[in-house]
Amino acid sequence: MRIVVTGGAGFIASNLIPRLLKQGHDVLAVDNLFLGKREHLEPFASNPKFRFVELDLVGREPTAELFASFKPERVWHLAANSDISFGTIHTDVDLKAGTIVTYNVLDAMRLCGTKEIIFSSSGAMYGEPTVMPTPENYGPLLPISLYAASKLACEGLITAYAHNYDMKAWIFRFGNIVGPNPTHGAIYDFVLKLAKDPSSLPVLGDGKQSKPYVYVEDCIDGIEFGQSHSSEEVNYFNLTVDGWTSVAQIAEATLRAMKLENTPIVYSGGSRGWRGDIPTVRLDGSKIKKLGWAPKLTSHEAVDRAAADAVRKYGNLKS
Repeated sequence: MRIVVTGGAGFIASNLIPRLLKQGHDVLAVDNLFLGKREHLEPFASNPKFRFVELDLVGREPTAELFASFKPERVWHLAANSDISFGTIHTDVDLKAGTIVTYNVLDAMRLCGTKEIIFSSSGAMYGEPTVMPTPENYGPLLPISLYAASKLACEGLITAYAHNYDMKAWIFRFGNIVGPNPTHGAIYDFVLKLAKDPSSLPVLGDGKQSKPYVYVEDCIDGIEFGQSHSSEEVNYFNLTVDGWTSVAQIAEATLRAMKLENTPIVYSGGSRGWRGDIPTVRLDGSKIKKLGWAPKLTSHEAVDRAAADAVRKYGNLKS
């Protein structure tokens, strides 16, 4: 199968692509390298079934031309500005990198006849729900970040295109995903801070913010399982774990991984890390579990493994 992976040099994609290549697919990765890193693609750059194109998908005509030349049968649409706080400062980033890019991808699919799209959405689109764990049919949806608002808009575009152009869509609303090749996030930021200055660890908020953390291999497993076990025009699932981990626990796990357990943690205070941050996230994952899928790692196990991954690559100060 010919598959386009948008955001192809990013975190989830760089863990996904080796799997797709092993399955025998022809893979075209597309990324503008804003958050994605070319080094993530080096391990399989010489694979004859792999191709990388550096392109900003915010351009409608170049996107359509690329799709027309490759003629993908399926799109894994992973491109987005996943740095929520950055989008709060630069207010057009999520509109462009999220909503407009999604429209351009969908219209390119329409023009070249591609019928299947897998979309990485987010549990952030639920906003601050009054029902927790939050199920997929919760409403009204009132996102509080521009990132989440864009994800909600993208879902609307996807469902409309699916209905009007006989496409099939699989939408996955994630908890927080962690693992190798991060481009941002708490664990990555903590490791870089400690590698630079191990005398203290500054942390945004009061440390009580808590969310479910899903290891990236479990995330990809869940997506592939959901895609292969559902066949509606539009299929949508929360992808999560039963447990949750606080920011304080993440900071402590990172210090353990770096063998800096005595380093003090300095909290900035307040219930949020930044405007648009959702302090407490609990997602109801029973819908996909009823189909037979469950993650291998708990939230705490995912954080511990991701901290070890990050320390190995970015900041192991002690042998």
